[in-house]
Amino acid sequence: MLTIHAAPLVLPVGAAPVMDGAVAVDGDTVASVGPYEQVAAAHPAARVRRWPGVLTPGLRQWHGLWLLTRAYHPDPREYDELGDRPLTGERLAALDMTETRRAGSVRRGLQQMLRHGTTALAGSFHEPVVATAVARSGLRVVSALRAPGVLAGEPDLDPLRETFDLAGAVGTPLTVGARADLAAFDAPDEAALLAAGAGTCVATVLGGRLVYRGR
Repeated sequence: MLTIHAAPLVLPVGAAPVMDGAVAVDGDTVASVGPYEQVAAAHPAARVRRWPGVLTPGLRQWHGLWLLTRAYHPDPREYDELGDRPLTGERLAALDMTETRRAGSVRRGLQQMLRHGTTALAGSFHEPVVATAVARSGLRVVSALRAPGVLAGEPDLDPLRETFDLAGAVGTPLTVGARADLAAFDAPDEAALLAAGAGTCVATVLGGRLVYRGR
């Protein structure tokens, strides 16, 4: 079914921003990008999903392997004991890490990435438990070439944390014919989004499928 995702501002990256814009998605492909009235007129039978703030391409996570293998993502049932943030370093080393617990952490880590608008992971994933989870998630695996340099701190689930502009954080620009990977953020413009971070994500669309909805 063809779906139109609309927002007060669409930031395609590589093209001019579109006020009161929309992206039409046909299956797993971007069918059109432009002003909402124009896109809706071209696809009158499409389902419409409206999002607040900005609609952007899905984000690229440069540090997926680190976040999935060198951090533990607690189960919600463990929040009282461990908190809700990833555990690393000494706190990770102190955990009794069974294979079942580790597999659950990998799955939750991927879910957290989707909650931050991530649709692409850079790197290679060879360890079976990680490779299987990544493949099942539907996240697109891309090259890690041109990854950022050494971070001041540990990698973060927020791909916007280490970029100066949106273009440096996206997987693929929103263009007709591209895979329909996009995200909506409750921020009024690019500057506000970069300041607030990807935690403002309210929806993630992966290959045309709505895989995360925050509201």
